[in-house]
Order: sequence, then structure tokens, then C-alpha cells
Amino acid sequence: MQFEQLNIIAPIQRALKDEGYTDPTPIQEKAIGPLLEGRDLLGTAQTGTGKTAAFAIPILQGLSGAFKTPRKIQALILAPTRELAIQIQDSFKTYGKYLNSRTIAIYGGVSQRPQTDELARGVDILVATPGRLLDLINQKFIHLENVKYFVLDEADMMLDMGMIHDVRKIISYLPHVRQTMFFSATMPKEIAVLAHSILKDPVKAEVTPVASTVDTINQQLYFVDKPDKIHLLIHLLKTLDIESVLVFSRTKHGADKIVKALVISGLPALAIHGNKSQNARQAALKSFKDRKTKILVATDIAARGLDIDELSHVLIYDLPEVSETYVHRIGRTGRAGLGGTAISFCDEEERGLLRDIEKLINKTIPIIHEHPFSPRGHRVRPTEPVFSAKPSNFDKKKHNEKDPARFHRQKPHPASTSKKEGPKPNYQNGKKAK
Repeated sequence: MQFEQLNIIAPIQRALKDEGYTDPTPIQEKAIGPLLEGRDLLGTAQTGTGKTAAFAIPILQGLSGAFKTPRKIQALILAPTRELAIQIQDSFKTYGKYLNSRTIAIYGGVSQRPQTDELARGVDILVATPGRLLDLINQKFIHLENVKYFVLDEADMMLDMGMIHDVRKIISYLPHVRQTMFFSATMPKEIAVLAHSILKDPVKAEVTPVASTVDTINQQLYFVDKPDKIHLLIHLLKTLDIESVLVFSRTKHGADKIVKALVISGLPALAIHGNKSQNARQAALKSFKDRKTKILVATDIAARGLDIDELSHVLIYDLPEVSETYVHRIGRTGRAGLGGTAISFCDEEERGLLRDIEKLINKTIPIIHEHPFSPRGHRVRPTEPVFSAKPSNFDKKKHNEKDPARFHRQKPHPASTSKKEGPKPNYQNGKKAK
């Protein structure tokens, strides 16, 4: 199927052709038709599947005859992060460039004055993060009584970030008669309850099972001791053919430490996380997209929703504590049917996390054994026993001598090798008694 077969109006078709889009992605193919008919929609799709166009095109078409002054907010899109809000705004501007539409994005972390000035000039389509939106509603800068289209994007991430209370409050300001679109990569119970409460007889569009990973992504696993992770990262960045790489750190502080070590090693890199100013985050992202910087280190919240074309590698420096996050991370590469490589590091403490991830995706991630920082004892997968069965005449010492790599000999506890202690000295009033 092609976009021309989806009954899309000529101005939007023209904009799509300008971008080189001819064939819709599966989520677009399933969503655009029902949305053009005015149906509510429950979309389940992982990141990078083309969700933004799936709801942006029907909204633009539905409002195509209503872009008139004075402009009022007729469509509201809620997004969890500043980066995603900006990306959605850019998409609306791209697809609606031949329409007389006006889209703006508002988000926290920056001064509200430029945003309120933009609102005062009138807006048709508003993209917002929940916190800043509620602030401006309470200050009477924003009124939502004219909203005809409402989109809740990345709903599960909003749950993770503690935004659901704000989302429910925002929904209370919306007209009861509206078209609602609900998108989430996963469907935990609380999100399912929220979806049921705001959707009316929705069409369900599920693309790529939530726990699956894109087949075109080459997944690799490196076992490495925690102190050697940074050395292995530097080694891979200097030896592998990597066009661009997004490195995932579990913490903001960790991201900054990684960048500092890479820069010292002669590898220019930038970090993007919540402690960075909005200007710094946008500058880092632009440098990465423009290929001026090929290494971007990010936390999950900062990276979720980033729209980066042709990202060759994703490197998971710290395995995520939530298994589904692994799917989101590696989904940053292999987008739009392109190939990509996802490299994961696993230290001793992360073995349980690895086991949970492989159970979720129902796949065994191939191990790369040969590298300079391979720890002793990791010649076999740690989630499996070293021996499936031990014969009655098994001699551990002889076996260890034949194949020392199969056993990880632990050092004896210091207490077992220390010399016998003598009687403890008697102290009185802070002085050693004679």
C-alpha cells in the first residue's frame, strides 16, 4: 500500500512526497484510515515505528478547513519529554507545510515568556509536556474548551515518570466530545485502565509485539567486569567501524563520567540528560544529528522519543532494571527497516537483569567472547550452569587443570588466611594500659 491509497488530501500528499515518503509503515497503515473516519484509537507500538505521522496526518486533514483567525487550540498532543514534544512539533510543521496551520510546543526547563508570547499570537495545534501545560492552564494562558483532537503519546513513559496524576487533571479540562488517540509501547495495568476510561469504542492498532525486538538489529553481548566497562567502550569505539552511536547510561552522573573519559581518550562525545539545560540538550542533539559528533551518551528519559535517522549503533553501557526498557533502547537503531547493531555490556551484578531481558524477548543474545577485557569465568552464559550434570567420579581439581577457563576460582576470604590474632590491648581513658 502507498500513501496515495489512504485518501489523504493533496497538500499533505505533496508534503509527504517532498520528504520522500511513499509507503506507510504498519502502524500508519492501520491507524490513518480509522482516524480519518473519526474513530478513537488505541495504538500499541514500540518507538521508531512511525507513530507521529500516524496521528499527525489525520489531525492535519481533519482541521484543514478550520485554520482560521482568531486561532484557537483545536488539537492537543501530550508528550512526556521536551525532546519528544519538539520532534512532534517538527513533524506537524513538515506534514502541514502546505496548509495554513500553526503548531507550537511548550515544555518546562526554559523560560515560559517566549511560549506565552507564541500562545498569544494564536495556535491551532499544541504539543505539550504535562507539567508546563498545567502551569499555563492555571495561569489562564491556555484554554482547552475548543479541543477536537487529543493525543496521549508514550503513555507508559508518563506512568514511569510519575505524570499520570497531571494527565488525568488535564483530561478533566477537555471537552467530552472529541476524538482521542492513545499510544503506548507497553500496556501495564494502570495504563490500560486509563485508556479504557478515555477512549470510546476504539480501533486497536498493534504493531510489533511489545516484547519483541526488530529482526534487522544485530544484537551482541559483552561480559566485562564493571571497572573495565569504560576501557572496553573506548576499545570498541576505536576499533569498530561505527558511524554513530547512542550510549545508554543508567544515571546522569554516569553519563557525564563516560563523556569525560571518552574526551580524555581523544573521542569527542556529548551527554544529554535531565540536568542539562534545554539549550545544551538541543545543541548536543543537533550536533549528533548533523554528524558533527558521532558519540552521544544519554539516560533513558532523555533518549526516549529521540528521532535520529540512520543510527548505526546503540551501546547499552548499563543494563536496564526494567526489561522492557531494553526493547526501547535498541529500537533507536534499525529504524525504518534499516539495519543496526545493539551492543550490551553485562557485569557480574547484572546477570539477573540479563536473564530477565532474554526471557522477555524470548531470545538468547549472542556473546562476543574474544575481546581484551573478557573476565575470567565468563566463557559460558552465566544464566546457565557450567555443567548440566556432574558424574560421580568427577575430579574438580583435574578438570580445572585441563580447562582452567571453565572455572572462576574465587580468592579465599582474607579471614581464612590471616595470622592468628593475639590478645587485644587494654585501653583505658584513650591510653594503652601497661
